[in-house]
Amino acid sequence: MTTSEEQRLRDLAALRRVRDRIDREYDRPLDVAALARGAHLSAGHLSREFKRAYGESPYSYLMTRRIERAKTLLRRGDLSVTEICFAVGYGSLGTFSTRFAELVGMPPSVYRERAAAGGAGLPPCVSKQVTRPVRNREAPGVDPHLA
Repeated sequence: MTTSEEQRLRDLAALRRVRDRIDREYDRPLDVAALARGAHLSAGHLSREFKRAYGESPYSYLMTRRIERAKTLLRRGDLSVTEICFAVGYGSLGTFSTRFAELVGMPPSVYRERAAAGGAGLPPCVSKQVTRPVRNREAPGVDPHLA
């Protein structure tokens, strides 16, 4: 194996550790600079390589994780939107609501109402796949009944 291949494998391992950290700590304050320091990479290099490996920036991946968790909590229905906002790592209800609407296509309160009306009885593995956030601009023609 050449040294460039070895370096690429080391970079991929570091990127996997960053992704795992985001998955574990999505509810804590995280920024690209802190993630990069933890992986011993520059912030720019981390962002470029993460996007190359996973198709989205570390920040976008973090936002997706937070919104996924928020959707789960909204479907559960035992917490207020404000409580969910802070539970998934947002510091502002306005930012949370804006980001949620951007990724899901509707405000959190509307999502909660629709989730309560439909989707009951879906196995968790199917529910997780169907409800994964997709950025609106990346999903033209999404059927609103599936959102």
